[in-house]
Amino acid sequence: MKDFVTIINSDKPTLVDFHASWCGPCRLQGPIIDDVKKRVGDDVVILKIDVDGNSRLAAQYDVRSVPTLIIFKNGEPVWRESGLHSADDIEAALRHFI
Repeated sequence: MKDFVTIINSDKPTLVDFHASWCGPCRLQGPIIDDVKKRVGDDVVILKIDVDGNSRLAAQYDVRSVPTLIIFKNGEPVWRESGLHSADDIEAALRHFI
């Protein structure tokens, strides 16, 4: 958890993908997130957090459904969406904070 806090406190946008292995939309979202990483490169940090293994962290950020995507900048959540999203939508949201 300490590493998580250090990472999201960066001035570089951090996209956190809260997901679960049993979640169908999460399995579809994973490769989309990988594509987004290729598009934005090192301008953004991307973390994938399994809610089953990190339930306290998920609860702390009020993650009630998966996938939930949150963009953090300087430790603050600046964008949040739940459900399956396209690479274009996620990239556009990230570029807004770069």
